[in-house]
Amino acid sequence: MAKRTAIIDIGSNSGRLVIYERTSRFGFHLICEEKSKVRIGEGAYAKGGNLQPVGIERAYLALQSFVQTTKKYRASKTLCVATSALRDAPNGQEFVRWIRSELGLNIKIIDGDEEAMLGAIAISNLLPVSDGITIDIGGGSSDLSLVKNGKIIETCSLNVGTVRIKELFFDRDRPLQDAQKYIQEVLKKLPNTFRHHHAIAIGGTARALSKGIMKSSDYPLDKIHAFEYKVKDFWDYLTEITHSEGGKKLKHFNLKKERYDTIREGTLIFTEIIKQIHAQEIITSGVGVREGLFLKDLLRHNNFQFPSHINPSIVSILDRFDTLLPDNSSAAHRIKIAKEIYRIFHQELGLSGSYQKELTTALMFSNIGKTLTIYKSHQHAFYITMQELNFDFKHKEMLLIALLQQTYGGSLLNKPFFKTYEQLLPPKEDLRYLIFIYSLTVLVHENSNHANIYFTYRDKTLTIYADQSLYHAKEQIALLEKPSAFDLAIVDKNKVPPYRF
Repeated sequence: MAKRTAIIDIGSNSGRLVIYERTSRFGFHLICEEKSKVRIGEGAYAKGGNLQPVGIERAYLALQSFVQTTKKYRASKTLCVATSALRDAPNGQEFVRWIRSELGLNIKIIDGDEEAMLGAIAISNLLPVSDGITIDIGGGSSDLSLVKNGKIIETCSLNVGTVRIKELFFDRDRPLQDAQKYIQEVLKKLPNTFRHHHAIAIGGTARALSKGIMKSSDYPLDKIHAFEYKVKDFWDYLTEITHSEGGKKLKHFNLKKERYDTIREGTLIFTEIIKQIHAQEIITSGVGVREGLFLKDLLRHNNFQFPSHINPSIVSILDRFDTLLPDNSSAAHRIKIAKEIYRIFHQELGLSGSYQKELTTALMFSNIGKTLTIYKSHQHAFYITMQELNFDFKHKEMLLIALLQQTYGGSLLNKPFFKTYEQLLPPKEDLRYLIFIYSLTVLVHENSNHANIYFTYRDKTLTIYADQSLYHAKEQIALLEKPSAFDLAIVDKNKVPPYRF
């Protein structure tokens, strides 16, 4: 089992290196990421696709640096792929042989269908979506896949990308309509099966646009993976980018300067594809070809899919941060307690039944902050969750899981926090009940040694029954803020035996 795996992706526009460290069979996390704007295909599309000296030299220096980094991190395996710029280039294989002899790096040139497949493997495992069409706009090609019920049904690669459109149209000051017609003509090759209301946006162009939309709409969460928006709400934003001229006007769209040189081209391709496939909603992916290549290797004996009960983010977090009491039965005990309280509040007090996934995950993480220090451990847990719980959760789910840990034992409603993230949080009343359930569960669990515990609710009284003493929990439970008017009672084996002295 490779402890550390390095992935190098040579695109037409950028070269990237990522290094993943395995924490267990299905647990992994990113420990290094480097990017270089190699533009290996610069000048190629105007000269028969042949790689030009300026791009070759930049690519060599970038790859040399990447190889040095893999050695520094002691990566035990390095996988390197190249996409459209090299597969389109008549001298692409010569470049591959030269790099192998000079740097000892084996580059695999993949075709467009495999590129689309790798992106689809990544999103089907790491994004909370089971149906849709992936769109990955690169420098030389745009690669799409049709996903249904989490399965990759079909792939398609189109010879239209940002660098190609830039060099053939924008650099020559040709009318925007000419580039638009060219793209539309290429899109005629897309099979009729590629129609879906849900588009899954992969790659640098899509991420740049989503970041711009997030800033322009004052979106409260700074996390690009799993960010969602409706096409109709931001269609004007997207089309105005394609008509902008020069960096000064692009500043108004909250885009990074490093994207100015190809963002108009990329947005034009993106909007035309959206129209062609009839997409109405977009979900942004922070993962793509690199993650797909890693997962293809990691899951090669599992049909390129995590087992249904495995979430790699959860596994990785528990592997690294739940080291004080690494006992699965401990988490199971917490979850059992919470389910009992949840059932009562759902049946007796009308709490929604749609938050059990978030509550269960938060309880699995209740010890992770203590790995750093017991002081402010709940705040540490909040930050660990916000940064590391990335895969297969929607933003509103991630935020609720983190919030439950942060507010443990405190006020049921942090008003400034709620105001900031209100659009992503449950209604106030549901949130108050969830925080109470989480806090009560952790208090009861931490002050019992896997006691048999059950609850009843009668005459507006929630009674806790335990076959062990809950002496240390009683005082803290009495201080808990309650979400509504009911009493709390504890019936346990808290007795002092007879004594004489």
